[in-house]
Amino acid sequence: MTKKGSIFNFFPDYLKIYPLATLSWLWVVVCPALGSAWILKNYQLLLAFDSLSWIAYLLFILIASLVMGLALLPTTLSAVISGFLLGWTGLPAIILAYSMANVIGYFLGKLFNSGLIELLEAKNPEFLNELEKRKSNEGKLIFFIRISPVIPFAISNFSFASLQVPLRQVLIYGIPGMLPRTILAFLAGILANDFLGAREKLNDPIQIGFVLLFLLISIWGIWVNWKKSKA
Repeated sequence: MTKKGSIFNFFPDYLKIYPLATLSWLWVVVCPALGSAWILKNYQLLLAFDSLSWIAYLLFILIASLVMGLALLPTTLSAVISGFLLGWTGLPAIILAYSMANVIGYFLGKLFNSGLIELLEAKNPEFLNELEKRKSNEGKLIFFIRISPVIPFAISNFSFASLQVPLRQVLIYGIPGMLPRTILAFLAGILANDFLGAREKLNDPIQIGFVLLFLLISIWGIWVNWKKSKA
């Protein structure tokens, strides 16, 4: 119980010492929800997008990468928009945008939360040692964290950057981990007749079943790999 108490006491200290980190964490938690609410209210603006123009296509990739990287929209809704607006040509667009968003989110996390490891080393070296023991299984943990439907993209980006996980690892293992739920949301956008219908398709029993499956896989994978690397 002592270890747990020290961990929970660590975060208020960290946020006091690094107030910018407090604002950045609040941003990645709150902004995607606000962005989702705004886009659902003003979805008619999306219909003006010219999906036949290559310039518009490239512009979509750039905007999507910034929107996801800056945590303005969740990746799931971004994938729905991509499928709805671009059809199958939107699949490489959303994957490329997601990869670029990884880089943007990672470097922002590193910029705003650079002191986490140093403070952990000073205040809770035991917990830092536990993290170091998991280095050998880092890739698998990234994969299962990304496949989880309950760990937001922006929050995991900030976490990876704050814990100084190499960006190369995040991209190599994170992109495959994110693909299943991204493609699931993308298909919802393709199959819908209108944007609100696309959003509602995420509540389809089949979609919910897959989400639960991804959740179970991620919990199992994180737990197994965390325990395995403890030795």
